[in-house]
Amino acid sequence: MEPTTIAIDLAKRVFQVHFAEPETGVIHSKVLKRAQLKPFFANRARCRVVMEACGSAHHWARQLYALGHDVRLIAAQFVRPYVKNDAADAAAICEAAQRPACGSSPSRRKLSRQCPLHRMRQQLVRIRVMQVNQLRGLLYEFGVVLPQGRRASIEAARAALATLADQLPTTLTDSLQDQLSRLLALDEQILRIEQRVTEWRRGDEACRRISEIPGVGLLAATAAVAVIGNVQTFRSGANLPPTSRLVPRQNGSGGKVKLGGLIKRGDVYLRTLLIRGARLVIASSKHLPERMRNMLARRPTNVVAVALANKVA
Repeated sequence: MEPTTIAIDLAKRVFQVHFAEPETGVIHSKVLKRAQLKPFFANRARCRVVMEACGSAHHWARQLYALGHDVRLIAAQFVRPYVKNDAADAAAICEAAQRPACGSSPSRRKLSRQCPLHRMRQQLVRIRVMQVNQLRGLLYEFGVVLPQGRRASIEAARAALATLADQLPTTLTDSLQDQLSRLLALDEQILRIEQRVTEWRRGDEACRRISEIPGVGLLAATAAVAVIGNVQTFRSGANLPPTSRLVPRQNGSGGKVKLGGLIKRGDVYLRTLLIRGARLVIASSKHLPERMRNMLARRPTNVVAVALANKVA
């Protein structure tokens, strides 16, 4: 017998639960407090639990997975067409779960792996870029043009501050020195995270295997394993999170299909890593296959890079 599908609209304190009994077809809609949610599922037989992929979704997926339930996450765009209230959201999640390829069953590996390391590193890199750009703009007002590149910019800024020490107010010089110190601290934090990611790849067989693919480095390999998790939950390679977002948008009717730009949904971080790796393969490889050389002659480099990234994924 097909297991019961129970949809949950997640919140901080009050949860909306929606499901239909498979034997009678009776629809139930319940409001549960946070302390009542886990006991509710602990007293039920194994069922399929669907939730919108939002804040705390992975936490509750781990809790319900431990109780023996099949947990699935639904992308938010499949729930948006419905009226925005808790009861309608729960019903929308339940209906979206019946559609093919709308959700995937997250494995314990996907939920427990060190995917937050990538998120923390990504945020630190963004802050570092902002700090360097601000330093570049501030010194430009005093006639100092920093060279391209982060490391070269920091060295040039340190030398410029030593030269302009007599021309700038002490408070400004001290503040700029503090910003340089923050950049060095950010470099150390990012390096420590990358060392932890390297140790993770060294001890994970799947990461080591896919690292052998051209264009798949340390970050792309570990991010792919963390995001995709158990590949057995996908019917084919076209359903994987990165590949399903590396194809053009299709729009048309009457048998005429028009191809648009790339779909911007899905895991942007992993898609970006794969495309960057594909660009490096195209730029650095002197012995590209004849098929790729012909494609580069006919199509722009970015188009070929996206096609290669899709093939790599």
